[in-house]
Amino acid sequence: MRLLAATALMTLMSTTAIAQTTPAPAAPASTTLPASNPFAQPSTLPLQAPPFDRIKSSDYAPALLAGMAQQRAEINAITRARSAPTFENTIAAMERSGRLLERASMAFYGVVGANTDDTLQKTQADLAPKFAAHQDAINLDPALFARVKTLYDQRRSLRLDPEQLQVLTLTYEGMVRAGAQLSAADKQTLSQYNSQLSTLETAFQQKLLAAAKAGALVVDDKAKLAGLSDAEIAAAADAAKARGMDGKYVLTLQNTTQQPELATMKDRATREALFNASWNRASKGDANDTRDTISQIALLRAQKAKLLGFPTWADYVLQDQMAKNPKTALGFMQQLGTPVAAEQRREAAELQAQIKATGGNFQLKPWDWDFYSEQVRKAKYDLNQDELKPYFEINKVLTDGVFYAANQLYGLNFKRRTDIPVYQPDVTVYEVTEENGTVVGLMYFDYWKRDNKNGGAWMSNFVNQSRLNGTKPVIYNVGNFTKPAAGQPALVSFDDVVTMFHEFGHALHGLFANQTYPSVSGTNTARDFVEFPSQFNEHWALDPKVLPHYAVNYKTGAVIPQALVDKIKRAGTFNSGYSFGEALAAAEMDMSWHSLTAAQGKQNADQFEAKALAATGLDVADVPPRYRSPYFLHIWGNGYSAGYYAYSWTKMLSANAFNWFEQHGGMTRANGQRFRDMILSKGHTMDYAPMFRAFNGADPQVAPLLADLGLNADGSRIAPSTGATPNSDGPVPTTPAPRPAAPGKIGK
Repeated sequence: MRLLAATALMTLMSTTAIAQTTPAPAAPASTTLPASNPFAQPSTLPLQAPPFDRIKSSDYAPALLAGMAQQRAEINAITRARSAPTFENTIAAMERSGRLLERASMAFYGVVGANTDDTLQKTQADLAPKFAAHQDAINLDPALFARVKTLYDQRRSLRLDPEQLQVLTLTYEGMVRAGAQLSAADKQTLSQYNSQLSTLETAFQQKLLAAAKAGALVVDDKAKLAGLSDAEIAAAADAAKARGMDGKYVLTLQNTTQQPELATMKDRATREALFNASWNRASKGDANDTRDTISQIALLRAQKAKLLGFPTWADYVLQDQMAKNPKTALGFMQQLGTPVAAEQRREAAELQAQIKATGGNFQLKPWDWDFYSEQVRKAKYDLNQDELKPYFEINKVLTDGVFYAANQLYGLNFKRRTDIPVYQPDVTVYEVTEENGTVVGLMYFDYWKRDNKNGGAWMSNFVNQSRLNGTKPVIYNVGNFTKPAAGQPALVSFDDVVTMFHEFGHALHGLFANQTYPSVSGTNTARDFVEFPSQFNEHWALDPKVLPHYAVNYKTGAVIPQALVDKIKRAGTFNSGYSFGEALAAAEMDMSWHSLTAAQGKQNADQFEAKALAATGLDVADVPPRYRSPYFLHIWGNGYSAGYYAYSWTKMLSANAFNWFEQHGGMTRANGQRFRDMILSKGHTMDYAPMFRAFNGADPQVAPLLADLGLNADGSRIAPSTGATPNSDGPVPTTPAPRPAAPGKIGK
C-alpha cells in the first residue's frame, strides 16, 4: 500500500534525483510574495509545521509560482558565478535552493491528496505543466550541467566525505537521466513529452478521484446489507445523507479491486453489484474514463525512454533501483509465480467446496471469494473477524501498539499536540522525542475515508530533515478506514492494524533521517527499498510483547485471550495465494505496460490488460489483480511505474531482516538501535545492496518470503508460520515521484 515517503517536491527542489519535465515558460513576474501569504516566510510553528489555520486554498498558486521563480533565480546565480565550481558553490547551493517552493509544495500536495477541493484541483491542473517546465529548465540547463560535470570528473580529488560524494554522484547521474546530454533538438522533444506527461498524470488522478466518488454503490434496501455490522450500516447511512440521499445507503469505494464489505455481506447480488462498481470505475465511457489517458501515458513514457537511450520505460526506471533491470525484477516475480499459482488453485477448490457445502449451486466468482474465504477461515481456524474487532480500537492501537513498539525498539516517546493547526478536524498531531527528551519530529495522522481524499494509505513529509537547512522531519500518515457513525466505537480490522504499523514503518524511516543534504535524506530511496522498513514494521503487530499491550476489548477492558491470538497466528498464512497473488498479478501487469517499446504504439487498454494478465500464469479469473489498469493510481499517478514489484521485493527484504531479528533475540532495544543505525537512518547515503548486506550478513533470499506465505518453492504448503502477518500493500511515501504533481507519497 504503501507509496512514497520522501516527497516528490524534495527531489524537484534539490534537483538531485531529478525527474521528467520541460523548458520553463515565462517565469512569474516576482520572486517574492506579499507578507499576507502564509508561505512568504518559514513557519514559526514548532519544526516549521505548516500554518494550516492561516492557509487558504487560494494561497497555494501564488506561493508555488513565486517559489519556482525564486529557485530559478537561485540556480541562475550558481551558473553566473565567475569562480570555478566547487562542491559548496554548486552542489550545496543546489541543495539549498527552492526553499519557498519546497514548503509550499509539501503542504499543497499533502492537502491535495487528503482533503482536496475545486480550487486545489484547478491549481494542480494549471500548474502541472509549469512544474514540468520548471524542472526541465534546471535539469537541462547546459551551464549548470557543465559545472556539475566538472566536479563529477574531479570527484576523486575533491576530498569529499562519503555523503558529499554520494550527493555529487547522484546529482550528475540524475541530470544525465533527465536528458542533460541530449542535443538541443532532443531536449525540446523531451520537454514536450514531459509537459504532456505532467498534464496527463494530473488528469488521471483527478478523473480517478471523481470516478471513485461516482462509482459508490447506492443501496435502497437495508436488508441487502445483511451481514454488515450496525456500525458499518450506520456509516453507509451517514454517507448517503452527506450526498442528500436520506433513507438510502452508500458504500464508498476504496482504491483496491476488492472492497471490505464483500467479506461479510450475505446478499450475493449486492456483492456482485459492489464488485462491479469497483471493477468498472474509471472505464464507463464517461468523462471520468481513464483508459485513453493511461494508454497515452504508457506511449509517451516509452517514447521518452527511447529518446533517453533505453529500450523501454522499465529499463529506464530500474536503472537506479535495487533490482537494477527488468530482467532481475521479472525473474524474482517468476520465482514466486509457480508456488503462488498452485496455492491459488488449492484455495479456489476449498472455496468451491464451501459453496457446495452451504447449499450453493454456482461457480466461484471474484465477489464470492472474500465471503466464502471468511467462512473457511472460521471453519479451519475458528477465527471470526467480528470476534477480533472489539479488541482493536483505533486510538489504542496507535498509542499502545504502534507507539509502544517504537518505544521498545527505538526508545521513542509520543506526546499529543493540540496546539498545532491541522488541515481537517479529524487529523491528530504528536510530538516525537528521544529517551533523553530531544525532539525527533512531528507526526500527523489522518485515518478516515472521505470523498475528497485519494484512496489507499500513505506517508509523506510536510518538512524534510536536513542538517544543511537546519530542519527536522514533519511527517504524516494517511489512511482510508471507515469512520464510525457518531457515538460508535472506532474499531478497525486486524488488516487495518497491520496497515497502521506499515505506514508507521515509513514514518520511522523519515523520522530517523540523519543527513546533511536533503536529496539523500530519509525516504528519498529507491521504490524497491523504501517499502522495506514499512513491511518490516508490520511484524510487530503480532509480537507477544506488543499485541497484549494494545489488543484490549473496548467494552470490558480484557486483554485479547491467548486462544484468540493463537488462532490469528495459525491463520497467518491463510488465503496467502489470494492476497499475495492479487498483488503479484498487478505488479506483472505494471511491468507489461512499461515494457512496451515506442514502436508498439498506443495500446487498447482493455485488450492489453487482458493479454498481460493472461500471461502471468496466475488465477486472474478468480483472483483479479489488486488494481485494474484504469484505477492503478500507483503506476499512473504516484511514481510507482515499473515499480509495483517493489512491494513483493521488499517483502523479501523484510522476511530476511525479521529472520535476523528472531535469530538475535527478537524485539530488543539493542536490535532496534542496530536496525535504526544501519537501515532507518541511512537515507540514500550508500547503495542499497551493500547497506542491506551489512545489516543482514547476506544477500536476500526468496525462501524466507515463501515461508512467510506458508509455501515451498515447488508450490507445496508448509506449516503456517506463527509470526506471519497478512500481506500489506502499503500506498505510498520513498524514491521521489517523477514530478511534483505526483504527491511524493509512499504507501499502500
